[in-house]
Amino acid sequence: MQNMTAIQRLSRTFRENSSLAKMLIVFTVGGGGLVAFSDAKSDDGISIVNPSEADDKNKKKRVVVLGTGWAGTSFLKNLKDPSYDVQVISPRNFFAFTPLLPSVTVGTVEARSIVEPIRNIVRKKNVNVHYWEAECYRIDAKNKKVYCRSNLAGDPNQIEEIVVDYDYLVVSVGARSNTFNIPGVAENCHFLKEIEDAQKIRRKIVDCFERASLPNLSDEERKKILHFVVVGGGPTGVEFAAELHDYVTEDLVKLYPKVKDAVKITLLEATDHILNMFDKRITTFAEEKFQRDGIDLKTGAMVVKVTDKEISTKQVKNGGEISNMPYGMVVWSTGIGTRPVIMEFMKQVGQGNRRVLATDEWLRVEGTSDIYALGDCATINQRKVMEDIWAIFQKADKDDSKTLTVKEFQETLKDISERYPQVELYLKNKQLSSLVDLLKDSKGDSAKESVEVNLEEFKAALSQVDSQMKNLPATAQVAAQQGSYLADCFNRMEYCEENPEGPLRFRGEGRHRFRPFRYKHLGQFAPLGGEQTAAQLPGDWVSIGHSTQWLWYSVYASKLVSWRTRALVISDWGRRFIFGRDSSGI
Repeated sequence: MQNMTAIQRLSRTFRENSSLAKMLIVFTVGGGGLVAFSDAKSDDGISIVNPSEADDKNKKKRVVVLGTGWAGTSFLKNLKDPSYDVQVISPRNFFAFTPLLPSVTVGTVEARSIVEPIRNIVRKKNVNVHYWEAECYRIDAKNKKVYCRSNLAGDPNQIEEIVVDYDYLVVSVGARSNTFNIPGVAENCHFLKEIEDAQKIRRKIVDCFERASLPNLSDEERKKILHFVVVGGGPTGVEFAAELHDYVTEDLVKLYPKVKDAVKITLLEATDHILNMFDKRITTFAEEKFQRDGIDLKTGAMVVKVTDKEISTKQVKNGGEISNMPYGMVVWSTGIGTRPVIMEFMKQVGQGNRRVLATDEWLRVEGTSDIYALGDCATINQRKVMEDIWAIFQKADKDDSKTLTVKEFQETLKDISERYPQVELYLKNKQLSSLVDLLKDSKGDSAKESVEVNLEEFKAALSQVDSQMKNLPATAQVAAQQGSYLADCFNRMEYCEENPEGPLRFRGEGRHRFRPFRYKHLGQFAPLGGEQTAAQLPGDWVSIGHSTQWLWYSVYASKLVSWRTRALVISDWGRRFIFGRDSSGI
């Protein structure tokens, strides 16, 4: 035994310890050895991926990204610093251009045309990026681990469980459809959030027309089968209703002429108007167009129950009258909810009483230091000015005189506006050029340098500023900008540690490393069918009509993630113009 060589001892160790069977040993010509990777399994069969050895050697921080939606993909596309080792984990191995999902439901574009494999997106980057097709079911913030499951074999008895360590965690898992606990919604309604949802709806529409074409059906049965109900008057619900109307009137009535009179499309909205987030001119035009097109628009109708045969609604006004409608298909497109993995994680970090995961203005999850959340799964908890009013006053009062002059205030004005975006919104609404004007307005003093305010007067001047605080909408535009912002922070992490560029820390010393995230609204579209689209662009510019439809085509084509998807979508649009939509349902 004393004369055993190193190779013999190592060989015996491997035979006696099966868990080391996948350890790779690399020997150099000079006789040295290096442990490159270990894919060992624990006694319970869970794969443990511990990057500490490789990280120590390569000096790379491991960044784990959960999700391949708008936020996660935007982060990956814009991450350029090669000093990170990035692990992407998502049950979906592609990015989907979700604004075109309503078009997929009716065959205007094909599903394959709006998806891009995530490996294609990251393969040419100089950053070390790996992808695993798995779903995270638990985040352990204390031990900096994520627990994932992979079921690629399709057998529930062969689920692979993986535990991954991280240095930084980027949570971008999106949200799920919110049923508001209404009975029967989950069991009987179609949703429209994923590619699979759009494909199911497409098959269901064709199936309804085929069923209605069968003999021995009464007129009432045909009307029930061909009654399509859309719940939700937001952009997605409105666009789907418009796409479905065009699909029926332009394509399906030619193939199913005997049942065309039985088709009915109903759009339900619980509030008084559809497209509430748009300008009133757009809302009015959309409602009038739907009425002309024969789409039955029911506003003030709240869904209370869905069975396999009927959908029940309650009038918000007029005494709350309950009415029942038979249907052939219901598409539920209203509200988003928090995923279970995020709800469990929120309890860990002291946010169990919240409805959605909260981050600070730098997208860092409140209660953590190395976890970031972006996209639909989180919301920015913007700090209020009145919470920091004393700290702001102290920072500005450099001579400790207990009063602020205009000159003192101007020196911290930029930092205040940058740290608290609601300040700029308030000034804009009050038609004031700066906070200095606000102070002078509160004092009624027109002399520029003579204005002096004490703490109470300062509080009174800013008391209404926080009324302008608004949560960001859960849109692809917001998620993409957040991903790009966070990637830029990671790219400049080391530089900004030594050269902070953010606003003053009013409750501490020095400056923040980065400027806080600021959303820049670039406008929004609402396709209304019949080759007409409504657009609300920056500067409150509103455009409605056929010309705006071509603007929509050009903008959406430019926003697609690759030249491959651009070519496919444009060819689908051209095919639809020439040959019509595909009605096979495949």
